[in-house]
Amino acid sequence: MPSAIAIKQVPGKPGKVYYPLEKIAIDTPKPLDTQVVISITAAALNHRDLFIRQHLYPGTTFGVPLLADGTGVVSSTGSSPSARKWQGKRVILNPGTGWKDDADGPEHPKGYAIMGGTKMNPAGTLAEVVCLEEEELEEAPAHLSDEECAALPLTGLTAWRALVTKSGNAKAGRNILITGIGGGVALMALSFAVAMGCNVYVTSGNQEKIEKAKKLGAKGGVIYKEEGWEKKLQAMLPKDRRWIDAIVDGAGGDVVAKGSRLLKTGGIISIYGMTVSPTMPFLMGAVLRNIEVRGSTMGSRKEFAEMVEFVRQKEITPVVSRVVHGLDLEAINGLFEDMKNASQFGKLVVTIGQSGQSKL
Repeated sequence: MPSAIAIKQVPGKPGKVYYPLEKIAIDTPKPLDTQVVISITAAALNHRDLFIRQHLYPGTTFGVPLLADGTGVVSSTGSSPSARKWQGKRVILNPGTGWKDDADGPEHPKGYAIMGGTKMNPAGTLAEVVCLEEEELEEAPAHLSDEECAALPLTGLTAWRALVTKSGNAKAGRNILITGIGGGVALMALSFAVAMGCNVYVTSGNQEKIEKAKKLGAKGGVIYKEEGWEKKLQAMLPKDRRWIDAIVDGAGGDVVAKGSRLLKTGGIISIYGMTVSPTMPFLMGAVLRNIEVRGSTMGSRKEFAEMVEFVRQKEITPVVSRVVHGLDLEAINGLFEDMKNASQFGKLVVTIGQSGQSKL
């Protein structure tokens, strides 16, 4: 039987518990007519996986393989022509279901069901095999290795929606501020914005991460822990455009208070996460300047296809921080420690099988 990694139930309250990992056996999938079986070659972590281990994510459950990011090779298919066309192809998996193309949000009454570790979706990518509907696949861009493909789906989709759909400023010459550079979503937003001709600026608590971001195309960056960082950032902006058009943020906290001093009148703050604080004050000063805060979560199947095609055309390469090999509990636990310590710059990846397109 194929193997997978899930969380093991132990006593503890949400936020206080840290569920251990365990290797489990899963059934060998038998695809229905329109389904395919993918032999997973690589999978990647997201912050939601850490939250699941801490029982801080809706629907946390046991016995369901972890992780939503994955790539692999289609090893068997159902009988329909639409499924059979995928046989033998290297593919990237859409990380969730229930959201086709509505710009406002998921059409399914139960919302968007992300893969990995919850009751909402029985599939997960930290497994040797997974069975999905064929319509949830995109062919893997040829220029990407398996590790890079695994680094793309959820972070790429989240960054695409936050930058392109929600900020409304993914245009050449616009000034974009991306906070918390080093995380997967922030780095994908940086790559997309640079490829679109934006002037990108970043914040981080670590100067080394800022320097790495500059090598990837950022115009400059500041340490957000420093007093008056917003003034230092403003001095970096082009002389003919001394304002930020949009902020892509994953932290929350004081982003409105600080950001409204940098944003143009009517500027946008596109927020895809609130890692600093679950609450965020909205100040009257932002109201008077017509600043808008727009929540942005994951993305639709349509946006996923658009994102993958953009990556293919522009030959964008996701940043991979560290890779471990096989369903090794100790090694995978090490990746979770990287995430807990915020030491990573890019995605944390697990290779599982082989397709011949690994970089390691």
